Amino acid sequence: MIGGQLRFAYGTNGLADLRLTDALGLLADLGYQGVALTLDHMHLDPCAPDLARRTAEVARALERLGLAVAVETGARYVLDPTAKHGPALLDPDPAARARRTALLADAVRVGADLGATAVHCFSGRVPPGTGEAEAWRRLAGALAPVLDLAQGAGVPLAVEPEPGMLVDTLAAFHRLRRDLDGVRLTLDLGHCHCLEPDPVPDCVAAAAPWTAHVQIEDMRRGVHEHLPFGEGEMDFPPVLAALDATGYAGLVSVELPRHSHAGPELARRSLDFLTSAQREAIA
Repeated sequence: MIGGQLRFAYGTNGLADLRLTDALGLLADLGYQGVALTLDHMHLDPCAPDLARRTAEVARALERLGLAVAVETGARYVLDPTAKHGPALLDPDPAARARRTALLADAVRVGADLGATAVHCFSGRVPPGTGEAEAWRRLAGALAPVLDLAQGAGVPLAVEPEPGMLVDTLAAFHRLRRDLDGVRLTLDLGHCHCLEPDPVPDCVAAAAPWTAHVQIEDMRRGVHEHLPFGEGEMDFPPVLAALDATGYAGLVSVELPRHSHAGPELARRSLDFLTSAQREAIA
C-alpha cells in the first residue's frame, strides 16, 4: 500500500443477486478488507422483523471473515415500491420525511451494532414547487435527530453529494455542515470527476477534514454513470496517492450499483485494478 492506510471495500448494491452471506464470503476470499453494506430488502432488510437479531448475525460473520463495514442507505425502493429513493428527507409531507428519518436512525443503530466506520446517506431531490430555502430547512430538520443519534453512538454520519440532489457538490456539503455541525462527508470520487471544477486529487485534499467514507468507480466528465474501472476517463494512481496522503483510514468502496449481473467478476477485476493503481502510485 502507498502508506499503509487505504482499505478497499465493495458495495453490496453491486452484488444484489447474491445472498448477503455469499457476498461477504466472496469479498473476503478475493482479499477485500471491507464491505459497504446497503440496507435493502435482499441484504439486512431494515424494514423486516428482528433487525437487531439479524444484525448480530451479520456482525458475527464480519468478525469471522475479518471485514470492516460501512453502512449505506441508498437502496432505491426499500421504503416505497413505486418511488425511487422515496420518501425523501425533502418530501413536502412531514410524515413522509419522518419515515426517511426513522430509516436513517435504524441505520445508525445497525452501524453502531456492527462497529461501522460510517453511516452514509444523501439529501434527496428537491420536489417540484419547493423553494431552495425551504428545501434546506427541511433537510436540516430531518437530519438533525439522526445526527444527534449518530454522535451519541460514536458513528460518523456521512452525507454524500449526489448529482441531481439538493446536496450535489462539495460546496453544497459545506453549506449543510454550517447548518448541522458535526455532519461528515461521503466523498464519491467519480462524482468529483463528473461535477467538481477542480481535479479529483485536489478535491480529495480539500475535503479531507470532513471525509468519513469514500466511494470509488470510473466516470466521465459531466455524465453521472458509474462505470467499471478502465471504461471512463479517470486517472486513479494520483487519486489514490492524494487520498493516502491525507491519512484517511476509512473504507474506499467500489460502487457499481447497476452491475450486479456481473458482480462477482467485477469485484475481482476491481480489486486487481485498484491494487495495480496503488503500485503505480508509488512507482
